[in-house]
Amino acid sequence: MSLPKGLAEEVARNLVMVANLLDEDAEQAYAYSRIALRLASRVAAVREAAGFAAYATGRYTEALAEFRAARRMTGSVELWPVMADCERGMGRPERALAMAGEPEVHKLDKAGQVEMRLVAAGARKDMGQADAAVVTLQSPELASNSIQPWTARLRYAYADALLAVGRQDEAREWFAKALEADQGGMTDASDRLAELDGVEFMDAMVEADEDDETPAVTAEADAAVVEDAPQPVETPAETPAAAPQFVEPVMPEQPTEAAEPAEEKAAEDKPVEDKASDDKS
Repeated sequence: MSLPKGLAEEVARNLVMVANLLDEDAEQAYAYSRIALRLASRVAAVREAAGFAAYATGRYTEALAEFRAARRMTGSVELWPVMADCERGMGRPERALAMAGEPEVHKLDKAGQVEMRLVAAGARKDMGQADAAVVTLQSPELASNSIQPWTARLRYAYADALLAVGRQDEAREWFAKALEADQGGMTDASDRLAELDGVEFMDAMVEADEDDETPAVTAEADAAVVEDAPQPVETPAETPAAAPQFVEPVMPEQPTEAAEPAEEKAAEDKPVEDKASDDKS
């Protein structure tokens, strides 16, 4: 609303492209975010979009700067967890863990608090505190049977933390619970379960390629057998004559009209010959 109409539409188109491409082609989304940022760097939504695009491409320093700018413009704390995760990405897990204890966390909604807990557990793992990561993830949200947008990721992170401390049976149970809650396919819980159960999956495309190659090998083997087999000797008598070549006849241009005048001419000439014979006699 703070931009002229034409400029606002141009910025909006770039932001839409960022949103559409962020999960499929993060680098392209980042390129669109830079265009929007160049056009309207004083708009909080533009700074936030630029931050998420940089975050998706691993540019954590740049992402953190954009998130801080957006927070200054809006005064909102909703970006606090992702800002802490940028600190992790920059190799400063202790800073991320410190942010988890700041007063801003209490201002987050339930989804934001769960996200902050995930970041704090990740920071614990980065620091080599695997047991502390397990404890960090234990919460009422984890124990709840209701399915929320964060449930699958929370259960998955807890299962992964359990596996890191050698509690394999419990990890398998929680991977199964994560898969049950993962309706959108945001985790690879099914693959982790298969890995724990020792199940191996075959690539369908590779298997199809192998099937396509099998007939070729068989054909080569059959050709070798036929080549090695004794060949019958044909005698001249048994050799069939060459088949006659068929030549398509050339039809006359007007067969019917040409034949009829010839017959009529012959009929007209015959009485003349008979009359000459009578005169001689």
